[in-house]
Amino acid sequence: MEKTLFLKLLTLSALLLCFVTSSSSASPSSIDTLKLVNASKLEMFVDELPHMPKIYGYDVVDGVPKSKSFKIGMFKKKWKFHRDLPPTTVYAYGLTKQKASIPGPTIEALHRITTHVTWQNHLPPNHILPWDPTIPTALTKTTHGIPTVVHLHGGIHHSESDGNANSWFTSSFKIKGPTWTNQTYHYSNNQHPGNLWYHDHAMGLTRVNLLAGLIGSYIIRHPNIETPLQLPHGDEYDRPLVLFDRSFKTDGSIYMNSTGNNPSIHPQWQPEYFGDAIIVNGKAWPRLTVRRRKYRFRIINASNARFFRLFFTNGLRLVHVASDSAYITKPAASNKTLVGPSEITDFIVDFSKSKSNVAILANDAPYPYPSGDPVDELSGNVMKFIISPDKEVDTSRIPKKLVEYPVADLSSVTQTRYIAMYEYTSNIDEPTHLYLNGKPYDDPVTETPKAGSTEVWYVINLTDDNHPLHIHLGLFKVLDQTELVKADDFKDCMTKVNDAVKCHVEKYASGKKVKVPNYEKGWKNVFKMRPGFVTKIVVRFGYIHTNASYEFDATSGPGYAYHCHILDHEDNAMMRPLKIIK
Repeated sequence: MEKTLFLKLLTLSALLLCFVTSSSSASPSSIDTLKLVNASKLEMFVDELPHMPKIYGYDVVDGVPKSKSFKIGMFKKKWKFHRDLPPTTVYAYGLTKQKASIPGPTIEALHRITTHVTWQNHLPPNHILPWDPTIPTALTKTTHGIPTVVHLHGGIHHSESDGNANSWFTSSFKIKGPTWTNQTYHYSNNQHPGNLWYHDHAMGLTRVNLLAGLIGSYIIRHPNIETPLQLPHGDEYDRPLVLFDRSFKTDGSIYMNSTGNNPSIHPQWQPEYFGDAIIVNGKAWPRLTVRRRKYRFRIINASNARFFRLFFTNGLRLVHVASDSAYITKPAASNKTLVGPSEITDFIVDFSKSKSNVAILANDAPYPYPSGDPVDELSGNVMKFIISPDKEVDTSRIPKKLVEYPVADLSSVTQTRYIAMYEYTSNIDEPTHLYLNGKPYDDPVTETPKAGSTEVWYVINLTDDNHPLHIHLGLFKVLDQTELVKADDFKDCMTKVNDAVKCHVEKYASGKKVKVPNYEKGWKNVFKMRPGFVTKIVVRFGYIHTNASYEFDATSGPGYAYHCHILDHEDNAMMRPLKIIK
């Protein structure tokens, strides 16, 4: 009786809360549900879009750019995601705790000017989010600190500075992972100009460390190439936009499920995380007042698992100039753009063409993508643009040609590889883990491309999800997307044999073909692998702007990796090592 009365009182208390919801990708426990903010009660478009702090990755001495060294820390602090939310405890990158931000400061580097960064872990012993000890993870009961390591996504540099998942370290470098080498990372910036981003990459903790806030933008500029293009430039007209989703509890803290979908196997791990609120540059559904002229937006999808299919509700066109870390050959216009987790899309919007004074950047990508739930009003809105009524002179332009790199020469291909994506389920048909080529990360390396080589990879997606595949160091072009016919038969063979050649993949990869969008035909480091399709890519393990091999020894050090960039998949354990050989 006393227990029944207590439950009734608890239910009554829940009804009195104005911020209560049960929306999440997880199936939260009742106590979690009672503490969740009802995001529909948060008014949209009330916070201004922030300008993120900027750090120049170089010094200028007597008019000449010089290499620069600095320290960026990871701090636990409070962050205000929305006007009506209490401050949220987060982990943030910054020069100091006071200056640390979500996302972290945008680092602007110069082509061929080395940037040296000492990443410092100032985080406390215990994590602010639940984590799962049953997946491969750097965090154990004896670690006595939160492991972190920074990966510069899209960077081309020595593997000691790549952020290997086992190169993690705890506060003050007290405990270090098995492949840890240096406190200071050296980014040579010898690659082509473009958009990168940095984020945590610690083994088994990527999803929780990024969810806590460890993300930031990095831009490599090349004035000799970019200035003649006359694209929109300057802090006002050239803006990085970092997108992600979060759910919150009523005390402002980030909500993440504490119970797994297979709790008897993984007490906490869930296959995808989805939040109710859409965050841009650290604010939920922000607004930005713009002039009637062209703007450039470098959009980074830093979500754990959410895809964004972005469009303007008033019909404004997106004119793409780059994808991931590289410019495309010529501008490509579209009404919508699909951006998977970790992908970067870079487009220009001409607000002078708007017939209205308001434009909403919206999203209609189902979640999980592509066959999940449709978006609602919360996840269907991203941010609001208030357009000035007055026309003005705009000296920026969209040129007919952008940057042309050497073609992918298939006659020089040295190796063909087959990469199969598997998902494994429990007896209740819930995912337990995911593998590439049926192997965990700790299995011996099987992908060993030669430095300076070109390879062809056939990526075979045997799951129901779209997986954004990210290759460290290498860049690739997508050549072909072909549907599998009699996919169940082929999957049965692959499950038994795990060999695409022996299973006669060429016989099954004979269905319909899907064209690559014009804005994604350039060099990329992430691509969305369609479920039930074989995607053919040509991978370049060298510089795309010179067609030469690397200026550093890519064969030494802890090596690189390739993985699905749905963070919950990457952590368990859809990632494989990549070792460059001579």
